[in-house]
Amino acid sequence: MTAIHSERLREAGLPDLRPVLDGQGHPLLFVTVSGAHLYGFPSSDSDVDLRGAHLLPLSGIIGLREGEETQTRMWDRDGLELDLVTHDLLKFARLMIRRNGYVLEQLLSPLVVHTSGVHSALVDLSPGLITRHHAHHYRGFANTQWALYQKTGELKPLLYTFRVLLTGIHLMRTGTIEAHLPTLLDQVRAPSYVAGLIHDKALAEHSLAMDVDPKRLRTDVEALHTALDAAQEASRLPGEPTVYDALHDLVVRTRVAA
Repeated sequence: MTAIHSERLREAGLPDLRPVLDGQGHPLLFVTVSGAHLYGFPSSDSDVDLRGAHLLPLSGIIGLREGEETQTRMWDRDGLELDLVTHDLLKFARLMIRRNGYVLEQLLSPLVVHTSGVHSALVDLSPGLITRHHAHHYRGFANTQWALYQKTGELKPLLYTFRVLLTGIHLMRTGTIEAHLPTLLDQVRAPSYVAGLIHDKALAEHSLAMDVDPKRLRTDVEALHTALDAAQEASRLPGEPTVYDALHDLVVRTRVAA
């Protein structure tokens, strides 16, 4: 991990997380930090969401003993709750092809804990995986989080609602992934009170959204949905990934060389 990556983790209030990766069952291709730390609204009691990709041996793909396509591990280290989820390279590549914005955010997260040449190659291919249909991912994610907010009244799903809508709008307009909500507030027009919500969320992971007019919230969220629809309609992004063959070749080369 480079000094730049270490500095990014420190800026996000995170320690050196490389030691927590010891003992994983399969070689790791990359691990990054996702969740609230990536999105720019962690609380003092937020857990750390680690996401990435691992590489199964060839025998685990073509043999009778199937390897673990997805590995999940949750544990506590010195009072820090950690959640690690990694997918085998083939599964991760399939998720990217399926217009899954979530995995692209993981791949492109600047909070890098572990990297490799394959990670760099995936990052290089990522612009060719982005399509105008990624708007559907962010629209659906926003609807799910909005429904959760209405049920719980918590700030976390409310901020997720704003974050994913702004990420989707920015992606349709620029073709680039930006998952950090404070940065998005400088790049996409959003309600002025969102910065205050980020401040309130920092106090506790499950704090409630107080002093927010429900009618104004609904109006503002609907306006962002309209903006996302318009951005998708006007987007010059392609309708299909343009690097399918290159991604296929990378998966094959990596597996055969393992």
